[in-house]
Amino acid sequence: MAYEHIALLMFTSMMVLLITGKRVFGAIGFVAVVAAFWLWGQGGSEMAFSAAMKLMKWYPLLTLPLFVYMGYMLSESGLAEDLYRMFHVWMGPLPGGLALGTLGLMVAISAMNGLSVAGMAIGASIALPELLRRGYDKLMVTGVVQAGSSLGILVPPSVVLVLYGMIARQPVSQLWLAGVFPGLLMAGLFALYVVLRCRFNPRLGPPMAAEERRTITRREKLASLRAGIAPLFIFFSMTGLFLLGFTSLVESAAVGAVAATLVALFKRRLSAAVLESTLRKSLGITCMFMWIILAALCFGAVFDGLGAVAAIENLFVESLHLSPWQILVLMQLSFIVMGMFLDDTAMLVIVAPLYIPLVGALGFDLVWYGVLYTITCQIAYLTPPFGYNLFLMRAMAPPGIDLADIYRSVLPFVLVMLLALALVMLFPQIALWLPQWYSASAGGDL
Repeated sequence: MAYEHIALLMFTSMMVLLITGKRVFGAIGFVAVVAAFWLWGQGGSEMAFSAAMKLMKWYPLLTLPLFVYMGYMLSESGLAEDLYRMFHVWMGPLPGGLALGTLGLMVAISAMNGLSVAGMAIGASIALPELLRRGYDKLMVTGVVQAGSSLGILVPPSVVLVLYGMIARQPVSQLWLAGVFPGLLMAGLFALYVVLRCRFNPRLGPPMAAEERRTITRREKLASLRAGIAPLFIFFSMTGLFLLGFTSLVESAAVGAVAATLVALFKRRLSAAVLESTLRKSLGITCMFMWIILAALCFGAVFDGLGAVAAIENLFVESLHLSPWQILVLMQLSFIVMGMFLDDTAMLVIVAPLYIPLVGALGFDLVWYGVLYTITCQIAYLTPPFGYNLFLMRAMAPPGIDLADIYRSVLPFVLVMLLALALVMLFPQIALWLPQWYSASAGGDL
């Protein structure tokens, strides 16, 4: 059997196993191990061992449990509730103001935890019930929470960009900086959509009642701003010190985790129950990531040994005569399709051995492509029928919101995300200007 056919058989077998609902790491690892023994006999047993050792030697992987811990500490200790109260007081009087405040909350949470699931948990448990109680349209606000939470994987410190940087061997600092303007652009487009919808149909987002506005004094409004001090402290202590060169990537993650814990302690929110819940959830998420990466490394080693990357490049360029941009668009479409069934990490580690070398061979910037990949993951999160965020919302949504409502609520935001993706593809400097400027001001590459 030709190596190209073996590579196709491996990929097809893996996708079939994933569709059956098997564990992601089990499906990937099983196909990789069977193929390794089939191709190289007893020598194939070394591939899994080598992948495990490579994983253990990835020092930057220590950032993963630290970022996960930080996000859950913010959620479990109630610090996010204080932040939402601040947005409530200041944005509530505007038409659609609480929806805009929810987007602000999602951006702030994204800048402190780097995960989508933490933002979703906070938005669904804190913001969504309040918005529904105040008469906001359930479709619009459900979409706001889902789309806003997806910013967690793009706005630094993004865990997804850290994993992409490890696999693509790109500087994480460059990737984080590259995600800033696209993340803010997408948040701004979300906000613009909410403003326009509520302007033409005020019933979708009624402003805070006049009686309630009168009960909020100026002193109370100013005092609520103190809720923003903790996020700024955590963000600067982590990302700021890293970009200023005072800490390494792993050290910045450790500083952020310690800062989140100290803030919870200072506010007297750090109880034994909060700490236990945070550690338990952090351990579960971290172990899931580790198993997936381990299986993917083994799968990638077999693929690389087959020469599958060169075969696919030859298929696209020589046989089908596709241009580099056509190939890039096809890759992004494949991510959206896979996102109907897989989470972002699984998508990355499955296709990384194929796409990342191909992107480099086609002459595209790998930092820029990391941003495109992440935006496409955000779109895939919200794409029916099996988008990751859709089922998270179904599990967390209050009574009265069913799966059909959740599907309908995300469609306008998917279109907004597609617009953001097109803008970043057409104007790469949206993503590349900040890392290039910072690299030049720092006197060299980061």
